[in-house]
Amino acid sequence: MAFFSLKPSASCLKKAVLASGLLYISAQGHADPGSQGPFLGLSGSWSGAGTVTMTNGAIERIRCKATYAVNATGNAVQQTLRCASDSYRFEISSNVISEGGSLSGSWAEATRGVSGNISGRASGAEIVANVAGAGFTARLDVWTQGERQSVAIRPQGGTDVTAVAIALRKG
Repeated sequence: MAFFSLKPSASCLKKAVLASGLLYISAQGHADPGSQGPFLGLSGSWSGAGTVTMTNGAIERIRCKATYAVNATGNAVQQTLRCASDSYRFEISSNVISEGGSLSGSWAEATRGVSGNISGRASGAEIVANVAGAGFTARLDVWTQGERQSVAIRPQGGTDVTAVAIALRKG
């Protein structure tokens, strides 16, 4: 999940981070599927760290903070994600809706001025989504257990990043 570039103009990096933020927003959904939306339990602040793996094999640490605002039914979420490493940073905001387990929404990255769409499915504790923007696609996998989340991002070509892995905790 090679879609980032460590260059200052690397819009792929922000897209990857954005994709991961969108995915782990929806990943909290492990509530009872017919009675509550998949985003219940996400409200509030989350933080954590992870790694970005480059196509040349280099691995860099990344630190992230997220804030989620979930509607009363748990079927819609607004998310803000800020991440930074030693060589870059990004700020992503997203809006995601769940209808019958299908996810749809949009995202925007403020520091690089890019945006796109997200689509996928939420089932139990797992969210599988595709994130797309101009010249960028990635698969996102998010798993939630209680107040912990794991996010994996796999870009699908055209970037210097091969994988992103982030672990978050609520609170």
